[in-house]
Amino acid sequence: MASIEDLMWTNLLEVFGERDPDRRAAAIARTYASDVVFADPEESLTGHEALRAKAQSLLDQAPGFVFAADGAVHVVDDLGHLSWTFGPDGGEPVVRGTDIALVRDGVIARLYTFLR
Repeated sequence: MASIEDLMWTNLLEVFGERDPDRRAAAIARTYASDVVFADPEESLTGHEALRAKAQSLLDQAPGFVFAADGAVHVVDDLGHLSWTFGPDGGEPVVRGTDIALVRDGVIARLYTFLR
């Protein structure tokens, strides 16, 4: 079973940061509950397929952009917290955000993204 810290890194780098759809799908299957709820300022969605489509859409809109951690993962009980940046590879970030995940039974059950 993955630790909350590992789940937060996988969420950032292997799901939202992964451009290969097959590798992303495998990461989604092992990282999130089948009925995961994801919410950001734009929308709230449920399930693996909706999460896959969300990540694909973000990456399609920003070719050459990469996600990077903006600090360490913090864990309190069943919550994980990780701040991140998104921008051109090697350039200044265009977006900064924070993910907060509720973990149940070793997978992310709810994921909230705040933009800052």
